[in-house]
Amino acid sequence: MSSSDLGPRLEAWRRAFPWLVATLISLHACMAVTRVAASLWVLHQGYGEWTVGVLLSLFAVAPMLLAMWAGRQADKHGMHRPVGFAVLMALLGALAAWIGLDLWTIGLSCLLSGGALSVAAVALQREAGMMVDEPSDLKRVFGWMALGPALSNALAPVAAGLLIDYVSFRAAFALAVLLPLLSWLCTVRIPRHAPAPQTAAQRGRPAWGLLKSPELRVLLLLNVVLAAAWDAHSFVVPVVGHAQGLSASAIGLVLASFAVAATVVRLAIIRWAMQLDEMKALRVAMAMAALTLMVYAWLPGTPGLMLGSALLGLALGSVQPMVLALLHQVTPPDRHGQALGLRMMATNAATVAMPAGFGLLATVSAVAAPMWLMAGLLLLAQWPARALARSRA
Repeated sequence: MSSSDLGPRLEAWRRAFPWLVATLISLHACMAVTRVAASLWVLHQGYGEWTVGVLLSLFAVAPMLLAMWAGRQADKHGMHRPVGFAVLMALLGALAAWIGLDLWTIGLSCLLSGGALSVAAVALQREAGMMVDEPSDLKRVFGWMALGPALSNALAPVAAGLLIDYVSFRAAFALAVLLPLLSWLCTVRIPRHAPAPQTAAQRGRPAWGLLKSPELRVLLLLNVVLAAAWDAHSFVVPVVGHAQGLSASAIGLVLASFAVAATVVRLAIIRWAMQLDEMKALRVAMAMAALTLMVYAWLPGTPGLMLGSALLGLALGSVQPMVLALLHQVTPPDRHGQALGLRMMATNAATVAMPAGFGLLATVSAVAAPMWLMAGLLLLAQWPARALARSRA
């Protein structure tokens, strides 16, 4: 494509960018509503916490299996086909829970809504990366993209809770049915474009071949460690809060302080993207998270835990825009989808495995042991991070 054609196309993409973010918010909200409604329905029916854990793990199983396929589809066909597939998955899952409303249909809904979000996210992130013509703009674009899930996490659970309290569980799942339809209405507002045709050699390249790049290997390793630190916080906060005698509402405030801080830091990234160096920001985030995780269990009362969670939110909330910006810089443009699929698969594999491991570790040692473990891993990860920074200098 000539440079004279590229300008108008980039301008059309940029006008469509709000619809891209809205598509992600809608599909993420479907998953978030399903997650809250499924968890509360299971507890309301008298099932144990173990059943809740199994349902929550289902949200990460399908992403782990579908992420690489989604990346190949996005590279080959562009955004609309994989997003359409994701909308259909989410819609079928929500309909199953709305109509059936039993343990098996709700489990199917968890599986399909989690898979739908991963398939769509890979395609949408790839499309967002193509909407910029300067690498320095990637951080700003992915800062906006990262705000989508944060906004969904703030609003969707509240909406689901109000519907459950004042109408019914079925009404909450009805909301989950509407959200994929809304996401498709947003998707069709985004201009379609066909990726350049792939040669037979390009079609035959497995995503695993990307791991030959030392930069990508280190980047994926750092992403997994930081994602596991996020999971450790989510696991430990209720346990530590309960041990300190905090009420459920106080524990909710602690968790909310993390989400608010993550949102604030992503807004800051959007504002000051040009002044930020990705690797420096990642290394500072790792050091800040490690130090906070070390002392978290000894922070006093609700104010102390809120401060600790806010510091972790600032550190870990900055990670996704930086990682996505770097990933687009270290992989060929025609393989961005595959690279995003690898990232999605790796992080969801950790999400499936880590909660059970954290539970076992906390049982046999101390409730804060998962945080101490992740603090140690984050400190060790500074060595490969420093090597990556040097290679990019």
